Amino acid sequence: MATRFIFVTGGVVSSLGKGIAAAALGALLQARGYKVRLRKLDPYLNVDPGTMSPTQHGEVYVTDDGAETDLDLGHYERFTGVASRQSDNVTTGKIYSTVIAKERRGDYLGATVQVIPHVTDAIKEFIRADLTDEEFCICEIGGTVGDIESLPFLEAIRQLGNELSDERSLFVHVTLLPYIKTAGELKTKPTQHSVKELLSVGIQPEILLCRAERPIPDGERKKIALFCNIKHERVIAALDVDTIYAVPINYHEQGFDEQVLRYFNLPTNKAPDLSRWRNIVDRVRQPEGEVTIAVVGKYTSLLDSYKSLSEALAHGGIANNVRVNLKWMDSQVFEDKNATLQLEGVNGILVPGGFGERGTEGKIRAASYAREKQIPYFGICFGMQMAVIEAARYAGGLTKATSSEFGQSDQAVVGLMTEWIKGNQLEVRKANGDMGGTMRLGTYPCNLLKGSKVREIYGIDHITERHRHRYEVNINFRPQLEKAGLVFCGLSPDGQLPEIVERKDHPWFIGVQFHPELKSKPLDPHPLFRSFIAAAVRQGRLV
Repeated sequence: MATRFIFVTGGVVSSLGKGIAAAALGALLQARGYKVRLRKLDPYLNVDPGTMSPTQHGEVYVTDDGAETDLDLGHYERFTGVASRQSDNVTTGKIYSTVIAKERRGDYLGATVQVIPHVTDAIKEFIRADLTDEEFCICEIGGTVGDIESLPFLEAIRQLGNELSDERSLFVHVTLLPYIKTAGELKTKPTQHSVKELLSVGIQPEILLCRAERPIPDGERKKIALFCNIKHERVIAALDVDTIYAVPINYHEQGFDEQVLRYFNLPTNKAPDLSRWRNIVDRVRQPEGEVTIAVVGKYTSLLDSYKSLSEALAHGGIANNVRVNLKWMDSQVFEDKNATLQLEGVNGILVPGGFGERGTEGKIRAASYAREKQIPYFGICFGMQMAVIEAARYAGGLTKATSSEFGQSDQAVVGLMTEWIKGNQLEVRKANGDMGGTMRLGTYPCNLLKGSKVREIYGIDHITERHRHRYEVNINFRPQLEKAGLVFCGLSPDGQLPEIVERKDHPWFIGVQFHPELKSKPLDPHPLFRSFIAAAVRQGRLV
């Protein structure tokens, strides 16, 4: 069966939830027995988000095959369980880099290189590439209709829609119905204008997802349908919900998946089984208890910087049937010794990944507080490195322990990685090389120490996890660090790269060099987050 393509665009304002909408539709189609794949087309000029500030763009999501991608791919994986690949995220920068490289090689045989057809052809080639037996490919177009940056992508999907015909292409448009309190009504005019903007580039949407904070009266739906040239039943209410995991259920109740199938002339008689999603929503809404986790980071001004992390912590709560309250704390605050008083009463402390020296002393102090007070501690990537430096300074006899990321030192217990093994190849990096795409990226294996806590948590001897880092704990300092109480319980297969450390003198103190949050899903919480929240629950009973 040939793949059908569903293109999801957004209008009126940004941050309407196109990514969640695409992911939820993917989950609904899966529940009906279809095989799906989701893709994101981003209009910015960066080749990928790897060099962008987390406080501007949000987190960088990393795939198994080492792509640095948009955070929406995290939503796709969490809702569908389908592992994303490098071929599932493309940017204007990547498209133009490809086109210019072809021009330099002479591939265009002397033709004048233009947006149409060369750039749009490259976009269409990306959309249709690396697909096998998928029955649906859902493509989200980043940005807002009307932005100059997204025009080549809109033109490309317009062309592709014509080439595929109605039997294999569908346009879904996400808009906003703002509620004007003083008038006491929802306003449809912004949606009408957004659809007209889309029509101006030759795209007629067939389904509208109308974001609203309250139910949409039937009269307003009919008005939207009339002015936007859309069937009344294809104006779908996308109401605000208390948890994103209720979105698939709500969309099904509003008839979204049914209208998609009717458009493609596919059977709708068998309802999807959403019992697992209903169970998750019930656990979120009716927990048996709650815990408070302090997240001590440096990008807390934009919580999307830690999107996968906050979701993974929620998954740990779902697994333990408790609500996880997150206490976001700027690590710079803890550079004041008295600031650790703010950690009193929390049931667990998590220090996430990050880059640069700013706020590091605060993270080290948070790790020290967790060690001394016997509070569950979870260090991820940079958070593991800070826990190692803390141990080296206060119990390992290395009072000047630091990371070479902060400058040269003869006690750099954390150092720059210059070469490592990936598969059967040696990866080599230089300190002054390019920033983008040069880290240790993607999935790598790790051997777990028998008898360790992490071996008990995972239940297996060998694991694979996703990485994104340039610096690594220096194995040469292992004797001093073990003297300080750390156990090197997870190592790369060659035994050279410390992947996991834990403390035996602590109820739950684990640091990992990888990013486990990237593989956690609501239907399958990551073992480490499940165990961490369980430890936080036990801590709460002790307080």
